[in-house]
Amino acid sequence: MPPTTVARTLTAIQQRRYVLPAIQREFVWDAEQICLLFDSLLRGYPIGSFLFWAVDGEQAQSFRFYEFITDYHELNHPYAPIAHIPVGSAVTAVLDGQQRLTALNIGLYGSLAERLPRKWANNPDAYPVKRLHLDLLHGGDNETLDTRFRFRFLTTEEATPAEGEPTGWYLVSQILKLANSGPAMVGWLRQNGLIDHERAYERLHALYHAVCEREAMNAYQEDGQDPNTVLDIFVRVNSGGTQLSYSDLLLSMATNQWAELDARQEVRNLVDDLNGSAREMSFSRDNVLKTALVLIDVPDVRFNVANFTSANMAELEKQWSGVRNAMLLAARLLANFGFTARTLTANSVIIPLAYYLYRRGATETYLTGGSHSADRAAIRTWVLRSLVKRGIWGSGLDGVLTRQREAIRSAPASAGWPTDALEAAMAPIGKSLSFSPAEIGELTQLQYNSPRTFAVLALLYPGLDLSEQFHEDHVFPRARFSASQLRRHGVPEEKRVDYGVAVNGLANLQLLRGPVNIAKKDSWPWEWLGSDAFHSAAAREQYVVQNDLDLLPESFDGFLEFCVARRDRLERRLRVLLGVPESDEAESDGHAGTPAG
Repeated sequence: MPPTTVARTLTAIQQRRYVLPAIQREFVWDAEQICLLFDSLLRGYPIGSFLFWAVDGEQAQSFRFYEFITDYHELNHPYAPIAHIPVGSAVTAVLDGQQRLTALNIGLYGSLAERLPRKWANNPDAYPVKRLHLDLLHGGDNETLDTRFRFRFLTTEEATPAEGEPTGWYLVSQILKLANSGPAMVGWLRQNGLIDHERAYERLHALYHAVCEREAMNAYQEDGQDPNTVLDIFVRVNSGGTQLSYSDLLLSMATNQWAELDARQEVRNLVDDLNGSAREMSFSRDNVLKTALVLIDVPDVRFNVANFTSANMAELEKQWSGVRNAMLLAARLLANFGFTARTLTANSVIIPLAYYLYRRGATETYLTGGSHSADRAAIRTWVLRSLVKRGIWGSGLDGVLTRQREAIRSAPASAGWPTDALEAAMAPIGKSLSFSPAEIGELTQLQYNSPRTFAVLALLYPGLDLSEQFHEDHVFPRARFSASQLRRHGVPEEKRVDYGVAVNGLANLQLLRGPVNIAKKDSWPWEWLGSDAFHSAAAREQYVVQNDLDLLPESFDGFLEFCVARRDRLERRLRVLLGVPESDEAESDGHAGTPAG
């Protein structure tokens, strides 16, 4: 495509000849980024190239497109509206450059309403409508600074000069109404009392030239109609910025297949609900769409165009309510197991859970009903094992999910969670949940806040009600192991590294309720156990036994010995829990001596 001006490009956007495919993410730029773009434009800097896709009239009906945002309102209008393409009409879809084009469109045709700092999000007055202005009178001309031209989004009141003062703030959208940069511009300057201000003329002329005269817009246009080729191009050109997944891309192809619901909005809402329904999670559109393919029994669950057919998407819309409810139920179940965005190290674990709950028609009562307690315990153990074992949720995920689905589908519903069937299905493709003695030893070396530490502690102590908020707590407080503290305890310098590693090791960790952990602060364990933290001596004794704290020494001097003894006990318990028998070979791999943590 030949280069063109900003004004001509935005005219095409206003005439809805340029549209956005649903593969594009939402507009995410803020006021400062828009101002920087306009500063670059006026300084004659390149503002990047653009990638367009010429979609013919027949192909355009296969996808859903969105218009560009003109008036952005963070509360009431943050998303692009759906574009209604007349039957048979061709359009040009923007594959790369959406953020920049939207920023130019808002600056030259629209407005921006962002929430003011320290204002409540639901307060309508927190979002004043502002339009882009250029300061014609002030601002530095030093090109070594970040900006040369002073752009600001201002309300009408903010831009209005005091009585008797010249109009210093120029509403940028007015430049499109100037007939030329000669008599028309001079007339405007004279009318607004700026004819004697040389800087005002220079800046206004720079704006007119940048928008209406300079051919700053360079674009490549793809004319092919193969959607797979377009997807590949799109992923490649966006790989340097925020990575867009194939699920995002394919969602756009599915959106217009739904007759009653807006797929894009439904998926967006479900992601929000999944991440806020219980504890803070980090599920994505990838997780939702992959789960959907599994739950509606699409044979091939890979992300490709062939699996997002009209028939499959019609079936998904038909089953959407059930799919949504099953995912929300599975997310709440994971939250009840104590998981958060940080501790749930593989979001894909929600998929077989959701499929199982969907197949058996589970409802809210499944989360708390006594008749389901054994089933929940079986799921909890399986989930923890799959997260503790390396490599289960990594490569080959689609094959794993397909086998898991078949195992769940084939098992009798009355049998409950099919642990054995899942193991039999996963083991042949290298995804066995069996553990070796070496792996058990490695687990005992985990450190505080390591990805798998929470799962191992939860596996070791199944009696905890993790639906409450629990922290990974140091039995011996970490704050007591600074260099100065260790020196005070007489620990020689060459041993301080051992102490530093051991204090953060699994053997010195426990899961403790959040409020209790906060109250515990940096108390020595024997001080805390002897305090009023427990309502009775029996409760204290039960806690000591449950958390293997009967091994505690009476002073700091026994710390390393405590870590060795408690780690050995945790290792023995892990062997039992994970089905690893004791053996001479295992003993030879033991960890006598100073713990590595």
